Amino acid sequence: RGPCSVWSNSPNRAQIINVTYIIVALDITWMFVQIAVTPYLAKKLDFDTLWFGYLQTTVGVIQLLGGPICGRFGDVFGARAALSLSCVASIVGSVLFFMKTISRLSNLVCRVSNPGSQMVLADLTEPENRANALSKIGICFGVGMIAGSTIGGNLNTMFGETITAYVGAFGCSFTLLLVLMFIPKSTKPQSPSTSINRKNLNKSIFSLAEITRLLKFPGITRIFLIKIISGLPSVIFQVMFSIIGMNFFKLQPAQSGYLMAFFGIAQMVIQGFVIGRVTSRYSDGSLLLFSIGVCASVGLAQAAMQNVFHFCLIVFPMVFSLCLFNVITDSMLTNSVPSSDTGTLMGLCASSQSLLRTIAPTIGGFLYENYGVPYFGMIQCAVNSVLFVYLFKYGLKKQETKQE
Repeated sequence: RGPCSVWSNSPNRAQIINVTYIIVALDITWMFVQIAVTPYLAKKLDFDTLWFGYLQTTVGVIQLLGGPICGRFGDVFGARAALSLSCVASIVGSVLFFMKTISRLSNLVCRVSNPGSQMVLADLTEPENRANALSKIGICFGVGMIAGSTIGGNLNTMFGETITAYVGAFGCSFTLLLVLMFIPKSTKPQSPSTSINRKNLNKSIFSLAEITRLLKFPGITRIFLIKIISGLPSVIFQVMFSIIGMNFFKLQPAQSGYLMAFFGIAQMVIQGFVIGRVTSRYSDGSLLLFSIGVCASVGLAQAAMQNVFHFCLIVFPMVFSLCLFNVITDSMLTNSVPSSDTGTLMGLCASSQSLLRTIAPTIGGFLYENYGVPYFGMIQCAVNSVLFVYLFKYGLKKQETKQE
């Protein structure tokens, strides 16, 4: 029996899944409402680029340490508690934003909506349908990015940060209401051994051994290293993009919101119509190599761009390479461990992203202050080119040998 066997005949299963997608889209929307105005608030508080990088790094450290704990929290107390915790943290962050303080620390410490939503989808879908269900989160992310960036930019332009904070707090409260009304206390399958497993789980909530155990599986550490090395330059550009848009592209808040909306549309189109068709026709190893090659080319284009029009030209290949790289690496990781450990592996993947976002802002702030925007692209091109050559010469052969 699959993990969702208890729910397979439940008429509420489809409703819970659909509401989960809505919760993800709303959560991302309110997050981008705040992100759209954070750099402008930082500027009002006399935060220079370097200090803004330090702030983002602090947020990344807290997420890195709290991510696995929040994931365990969802396993122990259930999906409703995990998603409610995320909504409450977002409401508190919006209130602090209203007080004109840099609230990203409180807002993102326990932002576990995406991992919590992934847990719900994994519990309620069969293994053969799980990848399709999880991939739709990318579409929800695109919808939230478009709506949140547009709403946040326009609200900040017309009414200022106070009204923006009110809207964010109201939106998070509405999301919390959806969680309490439609998400069950637990989506885990019930069995006679549930209480025993719950006791064991309680004992291992803070156990690093249970988390790091997965790194001993063949190929896991290698794929994680590829994920971190190739992803770092892209994350540096992403976390500094709000500063780049304000200072390098000279964008106003509303214009920055429109640009993020365009970025979200590109992600929705590629996630919805391109990635699935490509992954069904070619092997994981070939697509991994191809995505790294495209990423290197995008870095070269970033080094040469001079204005926002140039950036718009490279948005689609940039989004394509990032989406394909993340899908393929996640697929290779989940195929390398037993199905009973895929949830913990999702937590490790989230922690790897937090690790990148911990070190990327400080590096990005230093590069921006001392060398400028073109160096972001140069580093991305150089790192991914070296990785492409290595994988082309050695990596794929080793992977094929392990699979055989």
